[in-house]
Amino acid sequence: MIFQVHERTHTPHDPLTAALGRPISPDDGLTEHTVVACWPGLDSYTLDDEQATWTSAQWAQHLEDPLLEHPFAASPNDDRRAILHLEIRLHRDDRVLTGPQWAETAHRLARAAGIEIPGDEHGCQWIAVQAQPGRLDLIANLIRLDGTWNTQPANVLQRLSVEGRRIEGDLRLTPAPTATQPQAPAPVPTATGHLASVLSQLADEHAGPLATVRSLIEHTAHRIARQPGATRPDTAHRLELIARRLHAIQQDLDTTAAHLSVVRPSVAPAPPAVRSATHRSP
Repeated sequence: MIFQVHERTHTPHDPLTAALGRPISPDDGLTEHTVVACWPGLDSYTLDDEQATWTSAQWAQHLEDPLLEHPFAASPNDDRRAILHLEIRLHRDDRVLTGPQWAETAHRLARAAGIEIPGDEHGCQWIAVQAQPGRLDLIANLIRLDGTWNTQPANVLQRLSVEGRRIEGDLRLTPAPTATQPQAPAPVPTATGHLASVLSQLADEHAGPLATVRSLIEHTAHRIARQPGATRPDTAHRLELIARRLHAIQQDLDTTAAHLSVVRPSVAPAPPAVRSATHRSP
């Protein structure tokens, strides 16, 4: 099993889209063959007369609910990006797992990641999506039902790796490769390289400050578009244009950083060799 913990996001729309391999929709229906597992409290959270099959848009709204119900909940670093996306891939030669095997895998990994604690009635809302061959996606909201923030273990990748090895043994799956390739020595940093690194951090699509601002603007536009009022379409459209301009700025910064990274400092030519003059007597 190969694990990838994606950068947290403000909404579950992009993680769920990536998990499904297609855009979310209010018209589809995700059965238990796609949403193979979810947080244990969902049965008591929903009403008896609600439909058994939810659309992908309804699942996205469900995962987003804690953000709306607890508007002041944030991480210890005052971060509101509460949507966690964990991607798991099997070896390409592994056999096809059954629904119950995917469900068992999802619950075990959710416990290893600290998003499901047995007996905790106020834990995180999460789902496990199995929509692409050999792939499982866990999407969780780190804002708990009581409004507090669920802090993950510091060694979460190590815990996932250990549990993944156990699951591989229990289900007779192909172990993930553990051999490491020798790494080349790190280049000596230069002033130009440092400036390129700064620009790259600003342009970073996942953790850069401009990406965070753009995500907040896109989220606000999405929320405004769903609110009643005569001016909401125009306001939402203007916010979308602002987000596009920010994205263009990110691309310009990324291009400039790439240019700086290949620029080599000019080296002054070596002075000509000093030739000794031979004094000859007339």
